Amino acid sequence: MFRTVRGAFTGGSRVSLADIYRAYIDCLNRQDWARLGTYVADDAEHNGRQLGLSGYREMLVKDFEDIPDLRFNIALLVCEPPRVAARLAFECSPRGQFLGLRVDGRTVSFAENVFYEFRDDKIASVWSVIDKAAIEHQLGR
Repeated sequence: MFRTVRGAFTGGSRVSLADIYRAYIDCLNRQDWARLGTYVADDAEHNGRQLGLSGYREMLVKDFEDIPDLRFNIALLVCEPPRVAARLAFECSPRGQFLGLRVDGRTVSFAENVFYEFRDDKIASVWSVIDKAAIEHQLGR
């Protein structure tokens, strides 16, 4: 489904919600925090916690500090406006502890299943579950 999206992102052109989501993932991978507000609402929430744009940004900055080689890879993407469902694939080396597990720089592979709800063409709500069991298995637990 295509719809006209307002704002500086598109200049009035027609893009799909999938295109917006892919641009958001690109923004994350470039760590372009100045443009994060193009994709995330000022009152965004994550897993039921009201973070707002600044808290959402802080969460992502910390993720990249804790995982210097972090890269978001879309493995599966389903769009049914105003919602997006994605399976994100990761192969990275978290420093120290990650999800309460002592990873200490070892490379692990895992997936995140995440649902987004968009409002006014920006992410308003995120529900995320990371496959912690996959990481535990790789660490021999």
